Amino acid sequence: MVQPASVSTARVIVATDCGSTTTKAILIEVIDGVYRQTFRGEAPTTVEEPLADVTLGVVNALTELQELSGRRLIDDAGEIVRPARIENGMPVGCDIYISTSSAGGGLQMVVAGVVREMSAASAKRAALGAGAIVMETLAANDRRKPHEQIQRIRELRPDMILIAGGTDGGNVRQVVQIAERIAPAKPLPRFGGEYRMPVIYAGNRDAAVHVERAFGGEVELSIVDNLRPVLEREHLEPARDRIHDLFLEHVMAHAPGYDKLIEWADAPIMPTPGAVGNILETIARQRGINVVGVDIGGATTDVFSVFDDKFNRTVSANLGMSYSISNVCAEAGMENVLRWVHLPMPERELRNRVKNKMIRPTTIPQTLESLVFEQAVAREALRLAYLQHKEFATGLKGVQTQRSVGEAFDQARSSDTLVDNLRLDLLVGSGGVLSHAPRLEQTVAMLIDAFEPEGITQLAKDSIFMMPHLGVLASVNPQAAVEVFERDCLVMLGVCIAPRGKGRVGTPCFRVDVVCDSTGERSVHEVVVGEVQRVATPKGQAVRLVVTPARGFDCGAGPGKVVTREMATVGDCGLILDARGRPLAMTPAGMSEWVHTLGLDDARVGA
Repeated sequence: MVQPASVSTARVIVATDCGSTTTKAILIEVIDGVYRQTFRGEAPTTVEEPLADVTLGVVNALTELQELSGRRLIDDAGEIVRPARIENGMPVGCDIYISTSSAGGGLQMVVAGVVREMSAASAKRAALGAGAIVMETLAANDRRKPHEQIQRIRELRPDMILIAGGTDGGNVRQVVQIAERIAPAKPLPRFGGEYRMPVIYAGNRDAAVHVERAFGGEVELSIVDNLRPVLEREHLEPARDRIHDLFLEHVMAHAPGYDKLIEWADAPIMPTPGAVGNILETIARQRGINVVGVDIGGATTDVFSVFDDKFNRTVSANLGMSYSISNVCAEAGMENVLRWVHLPMPERELRNRVKNKMIRPTTIPQTLESLVFEQAVAREALRLAYLQHKEFATGLKGVQTQRSVGEAFDQARSSDTLVDNLRLDLLVGSGGVLSHAPRLEQTVAMLIDAFEPEGITQLAKDSIFMMPHLGVLASVNPQAAVEVFERDCLVMLGVCIAPRGKGRVGTPCFRVDVVCDSTGERSVHEVVVGEVQRVATPKGQAVRLVVTPARGFDCGAGPGKVVTREMATVGDCGLILDARGRPLAMTPAGMSEWVHTLGLDDARVGA
């Protein structure tokens, strides 16, 4: 491994993300004193048979990267060339190599606790925060009989199991019973029987010796600090750190070719979702802002949030754009999907399009109608995933977040979500339907319609899904990660201004004064209730926004109070002044006006 001093001063960095189907590689170099992403390559992932060696896909991706960059990165033996240098007048090698991985299905876990709404929920938060897919949540009160739980455990083949339950010094019997249900099932690890199942115990410390006795050496047991040492406090970091360690020691070490990849890497390999969360946490902490990020895929939608330095992640299984599209339509209802379609499209046609997508899940839109249909479904998938995220991201996230005993018992039904759209500063979208929309305005429309931001919110998208690479880079060189994130990863789309409050349609809602810092040019825009405007701003220039809400409307400082915001850049789509209210009640007339405002009624859109 490269020593930390070398990592922090590296000038040429290569990063890969080994996805389930594609391995993506990027080259980061210091240019004019700042880190920039310069080239990108990709190749099919090779973790499955017949190749069964993930490093082959990495080498192929790096080979494309070196062909594009003119910098030799792979030697004749198929090894990564290090350090970076000049040979015969040509650039050669890199200073560090880092990687993330979700190949082979990523990190898959089962979590268990005594009370589903408390210790089991804490265990799930710890696993999700570490980048895992939670396959099953077991609890003493989940209404299944012991033999049903044992059978379920036997059916699954997770990478590891996390057990929590009980406060330190409290009842021992119940958490031991959880262990006694898992032990007889003799769960098998996903990558075969060559090693014992890793089990993390993060419950009542007084029960640890009894839990160890229950498993009798049949599993690889790790004992860490209690997730809930007292009822009102949650302590996730020790469990999350151990999950990361076991991911490397057991999961990656036994996956095809990963032992070699681990030797290559100059930093621990991170699960892809965990790396995305890491870069968002880093940005939120360094800039002192609240952030929401979303990655919508074919089968699932991941939502990440950082509010007041508290990180949450949720995975909405069966909410996706290809394999799960029928589930989205069933859960949302066809009526809700159709409200986002501004073209003539009867419900029967919509249902036929859903069936066609199920038959051919990997196809991409070839006509304007199919594009509008998929973007309509995307809005509902994003909206539902965000609702699930807000329900999960309740007040017990973090090292020492306080909550009353009564609220702790009722947290599953609590509306005390940490996610507050009025305090959201940055909303980042990624995934094919968002990142690859033909027009930036289409991405803006999907983000606003699905997330309904309030106050003053910067909208952005991940240009080439670079956040995983930057997340693992942030663990060793935060400066490089932040510089590339802000300059090359994010495409700034625009700024949405939407006060919170209600009023009569046609009455004053808010005023925005826009001042260009470089020229001093000023424009004033008045918005009435029910109206939406789009205002162009100087591209790439800093502006000062002075938002004056009408009485009863709040833009983040309180009802009727002025908010001033300095923006380094607004984005290509400019300002979206949205006085339609929340939640959005979209009518056909309202949708037509919205589409016209963004210029999406052009028949050439999507061509």
